[in-house]
Amino acid sequence: MTEQVQTAGRTAHEPGDVWAPAAKEVELVLGAEKLGLVEQDGGWRTVPEAERARVRAALAGGERYGYVVDGEGPFPDPRSLRQPEGVHQLSAGFDPSSHRWSDDGWTGRELAGSVVYELHIGTFTPEGTLDAAAERLPYLADLGIGFVELLPVNAFNGPHNWGYDGVLWSAVHEGYGGPAAYERFVDAAHSHGMGVIQDVVYNHLGPSGNYLPKFGPYLLEGGATVWGDSVNLDGPNSDEVRAFILDNARLWLEDYRVDGLRLDAVHAFVDRRAVHLLEDLAVLADEVEKRTGRAKVLIAESDLNDPRIISPQDRGGYGVHGQWSDDYHHAVHVALTGEAEGYYSDFADPEALAKVLRGGFYHDGTYSSFRERRHGRPIDADLVTPSQLVVCSQNHDQVGNRAAGDRPSASLGYDQLAVAATLVLASPFTPMLFMGEEYGARTPWQFFTSHPEPELARATAEGRLKEFEKMGWDSSLVPDPQDPETRSRSILDWSEAETDDGARLLALYRRLIHARHELPGLWSGRFDETEVATGADGGSRWIAWNRPGAAVAVNLGPGSAKVRLPGAGGRRVVISTDEAIRMDGDLIAFPGPGAVVLGD
Repeated sequence: MTEQVQTAGRTAHEPGDVWAPAAKEVELVLGAEKLGLVEQDGGWRTVPEAERARVRAALAGGERYGYVVDGEGPFPDPRSLRQPEGVHQLSAGFDPSSHRWSDDGWTGRELAGSVVYELHIGTFTPEGTLDAAAERLPYLADLGIGFVELLPVNAFNGPHNWGYDGVLWSAVHEGYGGPAAYERFVDAAHSHGMGVIQDVVYNHLGPSGNYLPKFGPYLLEGGATVWGDSVNLDGPNSDEVRAFILDNARLWLEDYRVDGLRLDAVHAFVDRRAVHLLEDLAVLADEVEKRTGRAKVLIAESDLNDPRIISPQDRGGYGVHGQWSDDYHHAVHVALTGEAEGYYSDFADPEALAKVLRGGFYHDGTYSSFRERRHGRPIDADLVTPSQLVVCSQNHDQVGNRAAGDRPSASLGYDQLAVAATLVLASPFTPMLFMGEEYGARTPWQFFTSHPEPELARATAEGRLKEFEKMGWDSSLVPDPQDPETRSRSILDWSEAETDDGARLLALYRRLIHARHELPGLWSGRFDETEVATGADGGSRWIAWNRPGAAVAVNLGPGSAKVRLPGAGGRRVVISTDEAIRMDGDLIAFPGPGAVVLGD
């Protein structure tokens, strides 16, 4: 392992050991007994040598345990793998190596050329469990999905939550089936040829059940993000905090055999070290890949528009493999809906979509009216490829953070949804779908919680209303996050896939995903290989682009349009979203919103 990770702190620990540098006394609660721990250098408390084998065996067998710190507690283990009775109760031992894996031949997948499918375990199926979700994996494999990206699954308070209020990063939420069900899910995904990307949240912890401050300086008081105190990445004793994060990443990538991590809101990291946490994570992922022979992928969510995140480390970057591109989502959304409030106002320029197609970022050092300042930096085509940007027309944030949690399908018809699908799946980037969009799901995806504490529940609901003030949305549309019906409304209705329009759209998604395999020029190669043209015809606007061996033409609508695409007459039509679209040489006539994909 490289020096960055080696010097980040102690990443290996024996069962029962705990880091508690500020405590005077720490006791291990094991079943009905208490066992005093031995103080070691660096703030670690360890099980006495004479008791180590017994403690190891008890925890491997699932014994309940926790810690009393200076007379308070018992508290759950900060590195707990199971919380059978919830985040406020004792932890339970679990041995990840006990699973009998059937994926020995699995070597992983590359991000480039793949399609990612984002889903939330609690609303993907009516049952809301990992095992129920695993039963849908053949459907996703048939669709052509390369990676299944799970919203956070770590433990949170209450039965239902988006997952971003998690407090025990290593414990799989018991309501989803716990860690054993998680291993079954990953194993099943691999058997169907799909990788698993796990969404992890290292920038903050949830408001209920966070006992880390009882053990040590995990958080920076006064260094709050919008979600709570910042994690201590660069202050005193932060070596062990970073080691805690790296150990958690290794757990997912190695013990649970996931194929990648989606790193939530890395722009909220407060890290002024010369070696950034993202560099350490990238080094760790590469090291696990080499040791296991299985490809590992890191994808960052960042609103910084900073290509340094995904640039190679030997060229001054952090070495993360991919990054979400909110700019592309916003440009697509505004082009199709005309909605231009809040942060969408930056993308009202008719050329916004063309600029993002050419360069990856819309704000690349240019002025942002929403931020009221310059934002971003240009991408260097010699360092970054288009497939490193993950794009979408829907995701959990862009749907769930709307006032009513409404999807584009609530206001767009089939033709426009088909255009959205083409803009994402025929783009030079890595497409990501949000569960259900492939058949035009009309179920909303609303923000929901189930905090048992009345004061926290009230504060969550009030805070939610304040979030929408700058967007100008009607606050009366915002559902109560604590109302059980808010979560119930968000569960996918799979019967919608069997309606005429649902089945028709689903078939288009399958064809578009297949086209990415048939025409690798759509996504392979460089940014400067994308040639973009735009125009207007009467009441419609259109956009077209050429890539090596492929071309795409899209009428954004709402009226008819005639698009002249040089060289189109010598190419074959791979996909047409409407049989009424006509081609005459280089001229493509659209009766309304629609798209065509052409190949050599």
